[in-house]
Amino acid sequence: MNNKVVVESASTLHGQLQRGLGRAARRAAERPGAGEYVYDCLRRDPRWDRQCESRGLYYARLMVDLELPVGPVAEHLFDADDLLEEDGRWPGLRVGLALETLADLVRLSRREAAEPLRRYADEGAQWFDALTLLVRLRDPALAWDLDDLADGRCDDHDLAQLAWEVDNPVLEMWAARKPRIAAALAKERERKARRPVGRARDPRDRFALAGGAAGVGGGEGGPSDTELVELARQGDDASVAALFELGRRRAPALLDLAEELLPQRRPRWIGAVGKAVEFYGPEALPRARVWATSSGPCAYVGLRMIANHGTRQDIPLLMDELTDALERGAWGAAAEPVEGLGRLRAGQAVPLLKSAWTDTEYAFLRRRILRALVRTAPHTAESYTVEGLWDCEEPVRRTAAASAPITEETRTRLQRLEHDTAESPEVRASAASRLAH
Repeated sequence: MNNKVVVESASTLHGQLQRGLGRAARRAAERPGAGEYVYDCLRRDPRWDRQCESRGLYYARLMVDLELPVGPVAEHLFDADDLLEEDGRWPGLRVGLALETLADLVRLSRREAAEPLRRYADEGAQWFDALTLLVRLRDPALAWDLDDLADGRCDDHDLAQLAWEVDNPVLEMWAARKPRIAAALAKERERKARRPVGRARDPRDRFALAGGAAGVGGGEGGPSDTELVELARQGDDASVAALFELGRRRAPALLDLAEELLPQRRPRWIGAVGKAVEFYGPEALPRARVWATSSGPCAYVGLRMIANHGTRQDIPLLMDELTDALERGAWGAAAEPVEGLGRLRAGQAVPLLKSAWTDTEYAFLRRRILRALVRTAPHTAESYTVEGLWDCEEPVRRTAAASAPITEETRTRLQRLEHDTAESPEVRASAASRLAH
């Protein structure tokens, strides 16, 4: 089978289903051929970023609404291609979305979807993914006889991953019969019991946890800015804490250090420097504007600072960045401009935001687009909040549930979201709150 993904135009039903757009789910029952398009999406995962984007519940709901049988999904799972070696950079690429959709079908009371999931856990190349999904369903009746498989195939690392939900009834049932699974659960419970409640957000706490500069001096007031700069250059855990401490102090040396570290393109430094300079807030805007017109990581950090703290004088830059990102199909690069333009309520951005909503192949971007539209043009945003109630992304549905105008159609949809146990608690709460007002 040819598994190459060709993303169709957003003007077609197929392309809209690939993008997870609410308009496709909302009208699919009225459109001939919708079912085959859903199956095609499950055979050829259309997500632009499989780590961030959601589609399983979206396609499962479509299968329920269109009364699609699970047979074609099972046939895809057990195709001869399953025995071929996959790209090691992303194991499970061919079947991951199909497995997730089957699990969500079970949550939507399509119990027959559990059978191919159980069979794939026993026979499939990506058996651990299927086993994990069965465990996450938290239904002992669906996994009562899979403890031998888990105990026999899973190494200690696999069992530690399964044991993440320490109160999972499936794991507790297995643990009663399998000492290794019981030990993995006990170890995870002990680890969680040792973990502090809440997160230490003060950079001084992180600095102390990282070893307090591992012997760097500075007297009772701690290490000097110069000592922290030297520590930050080392590239270990303490260096990240040192960057945060420099940021907390708003030390001028950090901005110079950022220009030294960012061009080295070490992912850890990019993230840490970006968070550290956030402490400066608007004070760092002059430097951020210089960075934003450069290239590489400096440009990213500068643009992020402008998105979070910029003023209306920065709107032309943000508009140019968004236009360029959309023209290149660089969907990830559109995130910061969308955020900044929405925060600044830039009315001139509305046409671009509307185009980005429809065209983007990165569904996770729509959460930012919808927030920007609601803030910038509330009346224009109404049709997008209605569509968002059917969107594939949970944050979009949550925002839409809080903002969509109440009509007969949206009330019915909000009631379905409120009572759908497959939906996230946050969306259900948002829908309930909206209906109550």
